[in-house]
Amino acid sequence: MKNQVGLDQEKSNRLAEKLNLLLADYMMFYINVRGYHWNIKGDKFFELHVKFEELYTNLILKVDEIAERIVTLGVTPKHSYSDYIRSSDLGEELNVSDGVQAVKNILSSYQLLLTKQREILALAADADDEGTNALMSDYIREQEKLVWMYSSFMGK
Repeated sequence: MKNQVGLDQEKSNRLAEKLNLLLADYMMFYINVRGYHWNIKGDKFFELHVKFEELYTNLILKVDEIAERIVTLGVTPKHSYSDYIRSSDLGEELNVSDGVQAVKNILSSYQLLLTKQREILALAADADDEGTNALMSDYIREQEKLVWMYSSFMGK
């Protein structure tokens, strides 16, 4: 059976399930970065405060894109914090004010997201889902560059 965009419904449901888990991770990442932005202290305050704002602004756009992709596949996106907390592999990072720790957390979060997005990319290819494929491919390319930049900040 085909869904509204002509994809196999069973494969789309499996993709949407993975995208819902990714959505939960993005929401947790978003709220963690908001906390870093609000609580950052120290000699790199001005630089990191701006960087964290850029990051959380980018993350909330991706949250919307992922949720809309789930709807496009014919499934309802999760939309409660209790779902996100229960489903996310990222934990809450509370009261992080140290810039180095915040950047370490960001790099760790990207490692998780990149792994999941590559898995979704493979599933999307198997389902002939070019829309999800393109979304994940764009995210991976952008985030690999951000990992390089944040790693460079850390002196790695």
